[in-house]
Amino acid sequence: MTQKERQERSREEIYQAALEEFGTSGYDNVNMERICGNHGISKGMMYHYYSSKDALFLLCVERTFAELKDYVEQHAELLDGQDTLNDIREYFLIREHFFQQNPREKMIFETAMLRPPKLLAEQIHQLRAPIRRMNREFLRRLVGKMPLRPGLDQEKATRYLESVGYFFQNVASCYYQSGKTGTDLHAVLEQAGEMLDLFLFGVLRQPGCPADPLQPGDGPDPAGSGGAA
Repeated sequence: MTQKERQERSREEIYQAALEEFGTSGYDNVNMERICGNHGISKGMMYHYYSSKDALFLLCVERTFAELKDYVEQHAELLDGQDTLNDIREYFLIREHFFQQNPREKMIFETAMLRPPKLLAEQIHQLRAPIRRMNREFLRRLVGKMPLRPGLDQEKATRYLESVGYFFQNVASCYYQSGKTGTDLHAVLEQAGEMLDLFLFGVLRQPGCPADPLQPGDGPDPAGSGGAA
């Protein structure tokens, strides 16, 4: 084994130890001594490669972001572009499928995004830039296929869908945190699809749009116009 290979192996050993500690105990409860003691890493080797706990945490954040981006890009290629609503919903939930499979990375991601160490916030923001660009480019492509209402340009529509994405990510996160498994996820996806339809098309019939015919059992329109007042 060459010296470079030994160095790479040592770095990977330290990274895996840091991933385990930060990914199970969070940022605040971890220090260099704990990582070394729990994983049989000498302090000499640790400090030869990494000068601080912050450097290790940023390494874990950077690797988590990179792996998440690769996963999302691979699975987004499977979306066929035939159903815009479904594609947006599924895209927002790809991230949650990744974290369901990688719980340590999930904790690191949530620590970095929701409660980042104050001194690391700007560096974390910069590390996340490739993910933000990926999300925006995907939504721009979809928006380009959507018939937008007059006065609404693609950039505004893209920003709106980005904000909607946070809603669906929160829905999925709450689902996984509840500990539910099995087919219940399909119900969550169905509800997300219904909410997305409302987000995109609203609840008011636009002027000039013909009213849907009354279905059996429907009462008369209280507004007398086929639409909401």
